[in-house]
Order: sequence, then C-alpha cells, then structure tokens
Amino acid sequence: MKGEEVVTSQPDIETYCVEGTERALSLGNRGPLCFESNGDVDAEILQTYHDIGFYVFENAISHSEIDEIRTEFNHVLSRAPVDSKATVDANGSPAIDQEFKYRSFQYAKPLSDPYGGTDAANGRYEAKMSEPSPAKDAPAETIFFISGMCQLMDSCLRHYGNPRLLKVAEALNGPDFTPFTDGIWIKEPELGTSVAWHQDGTTLWQRPDWHEDIHGFNFMTQLYDTTAENALWVVPGSHKLGKIDIRKRIADAGTDRLEEAVPMLCNAGDVAICNRQVLHGSFANTSSQRRVTVVHGFHIRSSVRGAVTSFPGGTSTRYDEERIHRSSRLIPLAIDARRQYYTEEQPYVYEPLDHEIEENRFNHETRDTLLKNYNMYALGL
Repeated sequence: MKGEEVVTSQPDIETYCVEGTERALSLGNRGPLCFESNGDVDAEILQTYHDIGFYVFENAISHSEIDEIRTEFNHVLSRAPVDSKATVDANGSPAIDQEFKYRSFQYAKPLSDPYGGTDAANGRYEAKMSEPSPAKDAPAETIFFISGMCQLMDSCLRHYGNPRLLKVAEALNGPDFTPFTDGIWIKEPELGTSVAWHQDGTTLWQRPDWHEDIHGFNFMTQLYDTTAENALWVVPGSHKLGKIDIRKRIADAGTDRLEEAVPMLCNAGDVAICNRQVLHGSFANTSSQRRVTVVHGFHIRSSVRGAVTSFPGGTSTRYDEERIHRSSRLIPLAIDARRQYYTEEQPYVYEPLDHEIEENRFNHETRDTLLKNYNMYALGL
C-alpha cells in the first residue's frame, strides 16, 4: 500500500507537547508494580491497563541493571556495521551481527519516516509522518532499530527473564503465554526517525472471537528519561475500537499531531506495558535528548495457535505447536540466565516448559543451539 503524506497543517509543537503531557499525567495509569498478598498483580493496575491500553511501572528496574543494559547496548552500537550495506564496524572488524542469519540493525535517513505509507509490516503504517530537515552535517543514515537483542546482549536476555515482569505477562495472557518478538528502538538526538501512527496487530482483526487483547502486549523498558518530544505517543482506549482507518483519522485531523494522543512519559528504569492494538506512533526526534527503548512482547497462546502470518513476497507461515514450542524455549532460557546471575532472586516458573528445565539451561551449548538465531522463530501477529 503506497501512501502520500496527508499532513496539511501543524499545531505549535511546544503547545502540543505541554498539553499532551498534562493529559498523560491526568490518566492515573502510572505507579510502582505492586502485587496482592497472594502474589497476583494488583487488580487495580490491571483494570487501569485494560481501560486505557497502557500503564507505566515506575522504577521497575534497578539503576544497576539499567546501567548494565545501557553499557552493553553502547558496546553493541560500537560494533554495528558502519552503514546499511557494510559488513564491518567502524574499526574495520566484522560487524557483531555477521554470524546471524538475520541482520540486526535497521538504518534510515535522519528525521525521516522510513515506514509511513509503505507496504512494511503488511501495510500497517498507512499514513506518512512529517519529516523535518536534518542538520547539514548530519550523517547519511542513523540506526533506529536493533533486532534479536537477546543474542547480542546477555543483559537483555536476563532482563527478558525478569520474574516480576513475567508475572505481569501471566496476569494478562494466562500462564501458557507465548513470546512475540523483541528489539531496541533508538532515537538519537536530532537524528531519530519517526514511527508512523499504527496498530501493531495485522493478523487477527477478522477473527470471530476477536477481543481487545487478541494481538498481545509489549513491555517497553526505558534506558534514558523520555520527554514529550522524543516519547512514544498513544491514543488512550483505542485498543477497544477494532481496526482503525488511520489514514482517514489523520486526514480528518489535518495533522499527524493527533490531539487526543498522549506521550508515554517515562524515566530510566520505568517499564510500560502497552496493548498492541492501541493507536500509537512517535515523531522524529528533533530534541537534544536520546531515547532508547528495550521492547519485548507476549501473546495469548490461543491467539497464536493456528494463526497464519504473511511475509513480503507472498509467503506465509502457520504457527503450529512445533513453531510455538521452539519460540517459547526462549522464556526458560532467559529465566535460567537470570537465575545464574541474580542468585538471591526467586525465579519465575514458566509452566508450559517446566518439565524441560534441563534442556533449556543457559550454557555454551544452548547459546549456540537455542539462542543463536532465535528470532527466526518469532511469533508475529
């Protein structure tokens, strides 16, 4: 689906951000991740999430763990290909992703919208965002996304196995939840690309048993403080509306700055949960502050089982039990990697594969046989 930019006018960006921030802070969907006396996630948190479509857990990850992820992330960036066509890093050494079957880094022109109005992700990015002009001395390309984060960064694998977050996944999707996929979104200061308004789900809109949670949810962990200028923006409650005609919505507004949207404001160490059906997007980062968001998501098993997903070129894949099992092995692998590192922490028990603990221990063998290229088995809906 090809599309033209539909923006005709833009409200003052400073006013838009101030008003959006006021709306965001009035929603009441932020606070610490709390549990009931029986270990269940606080019921009020879950209800607020279901009402609004996202929730911010404040200070969910310790400063020391965030520092470890941040340090390893910056090391991975230093080992990235020097540009989108290169196979070597800035030092002339083989880039860090050369051993994997899928390339890890995605590049685009600074401040551009690489997806809007294109066929990417089955055409879910219907309308192109406005594209500010980068500085004359800006690089030709900027990295805006890293895929397969768990095979690149042990700190991200351990983060994936966080028992408190996995309890949230259980509360939302049941104890037999399955993975979606994962990655790191990067918005460098005065370079970061936009992400056109979209709903993540592309597969299950016409299912007779459609419901607001059928396409799953994402965790979004912030490595740096966010601002309204560089944050993800979300339209509260839009996860309940079914498939939205995004192009029409933006055309009717006459701008890509939807007045009902709010920024997902977070500090470093905050983790947001976000329904994959909410209407959301982000603007090019013209600010002086960096945003780096670690994202990983989970599905309801019944949503995944038997689902057929399409890929560019007309190919498709049906998710059978073998595919679901292979993808789901990442969960106990991550749990064990975290158990070995955080020895005083009580690990999460992932019921579907609790009988396969030994096969999914994290060690040199499973790093090569199970973790390497795990993202080939992602369960996208």
